[in-house]
Amino acid sequence: PPHLSPDMVSSPPCSLSSLPLSSSVRYFVKMAWAWTFCLLLPFIALTNYHLTGKAGLVLRRLSTLLVGTAIWYICTSIFSNIEHYTGSCYQSPALEGVRKEHQSKQQCHQEGGFWHGFDISGHSFLLTFCALMIVEEMSVLHEVKTDRSHCLHTAITTLVVALGILTFIWVLMFLCTAVYFHNLSQKVFGTLFGLLGWYGTYGFWYPKAFSPGLPPQSCSLNLKQDSYKK
Repeated sequence: PPHLSPDMVSSPPCSLSSLPLSSSVRYFVKMAWAWTFCLLLPFIALTNYHLTGKAGLVLRRLSTLLVGTAIWYICTSIFSNIEHYTGSCYQSPALEGVRKEHQSKQQCHQEGGFWHGFDISGHSFLLTFCALMIVEEMSVLHEVKTDRSHCLHTAITTLVVALGILTFIWVLMFLCTAVYFHNLSQKVFGTLFGLLGWYGTYGFWYPKAFSPGLPPQSCSLNLKQDSYKK
């Protein structure tokens, strides 16, 4: 779970950590990739098949979710290892009395200690990456034209509303994380990893031939892809 930064000891009484639903909110954010995955899966499938009519192309585009899952897993593993190798076990949250007999975070917590290391903000990373990925995939809406009386229109509209609400929540939670959790350097590194994951895929890899590809665009909207290639 995220840690309050040392400079937030005197945070205002209305801070996120004091809210009755604080643990529920943090758990919801911890599952950010799962929520994003579950909504983008049907959205990408429906919109891309509606525009291309090619099941193979739809499957190729759905592989962006597998890439996103790999990025999430690799980055969170890196964060965990960095916190482990830069951390020590202390007797109190004030970082007093190093307990050298405990060499891992899990062992430290089990024995009632407090582990302190360079804890890159996983929330800053994940919320940044998820929000940007949703925005990229929803760019396909410029091309989607459906009959209002058709069930496909209802399904896509429902998914668009749900993704819009989810993006708003991710931005709000990102701001809460920026104010109440971690120190500045931990939040900056987390956000940079999120930006790197987004640009490395949608900005660098996906415009290339051997990739999941960008969302379908007409010739008039290919300027975005061309600018990426440049």
